[in-house]
Amino acid sequence: MSRVAKMPVAIPQGVDVTIQADKISVKGAGGTLTIANSTVVHIINDKGQLTFAPANESREANAMSGTMRQLVNNMVVGVTKGFEKKLNLVGVGYKAQATGAKLNLVVGYSHPVNIDMPVGIKVETPVPTEIVIKGADRQRVGQIAAEIRAVRPPEPYKGKGIRYADEKITIKETKKK
Repeated sequence: MSRVAKMPVAIPQGVDVTIQADKISVKGAGGTLTIANSTVVHIINDKGQLTFAPANESREANAMSGTMRQLVNNMVVGVTKGFEKKLNLVGVGYKAQATGAKLNLVVGYSHPVNIDMPVGIKVETPVPTEIVIKGADRQRVGQIAAEIRAVRPPEPYKGKGIRYADEKITIKETKKK
């Protein structure tokens, strides 16, 4: 059995988990998240703890039990605390401005770049060179952060561009004559 799947998922107060034949939903203060249920994993709700076990002895069932456990754990953490990603803008004149559900970027193009945020994702700009993306769904927060970074990825010679807050850019040496 997967070592990840052996650890049970604790359900905190105020979080409601519904297990159906085809889906699992987690409802809490941060919203409601739903995921498709796998047929090769048995999920048991026992007094506020979810346990995951493979339905058979196949390698797929073993791997899927650990995957389902971590996905459900991320849903529980998401509806209680939420997830956030920070991006930094590095470059002369690079700035970002969040207005409602839109993010306006000025990153060296001849035009500003406007990005609409999907429902459930909030974007903030505490300072013009920092973007904070928050939401309950870990996958969607990471995907939106990756899409924003792809607008102007950091280049390797000067390091200009949009980068994650914890990302290290290795600067290349320029050609010598």
